[in-house]
Amino acid sequence: MSPPPPVQIQVTHRFKASAERVFDAWLDPEKVRHFLFTTRATPLVRTEIDARVGGTFHLSDLRDGEEVEHTGKYLELDRPRRLVFTFAVPKYSEVYDVVTVDIAPLDSGCEVTLTHQMSPGFEQYHEGTRKEWGRLLGNLDALLGGDSRFVAHG
Repeated sequence: MSPPPPVQIQVTHRFKASAERVFDAWLDPEKVRHFLFTTRATPLVRTEIDARVGGTFHLSDLRDGEEVEHTGKYLELDRPRRLVFTFAVPKYSEVYDVVTVDIAPLDSGCEVTLTHQMSPGFEQYHEGTRKEWGRLLGNLDALLGGDSRFVAHG
């Protein structure tokens, strides 16, 4: 019997910003602070990024006065077309997922397809995770001065 397949979530978003600007924002601690894993209710209080293959990131938000870390390791960085990294929130799970950000340049701007592979057994988080990635890509678009054109996939 083969193991169950990972749960895959895919979200696509079109940006007016160039592929280079979108790619660079994922690795810029000052920009990340304003779009990734953050809301008005849970601002990032720590943003540490070692932007190289094998490097790690540590981002923390505040929830009810407690610092909650989001962490991962960069597996692939191919500017401006692709980022691949592991991702976990150790407070809630020690399991690391894999997130792939594919960036396709367009005549005007670019299109991002984000694929999040979750471990089997996390199916109940599929819809919430899909919506959250869509929200985060919209945050990035707003930060870069665009408008939000978000398309979610299964």
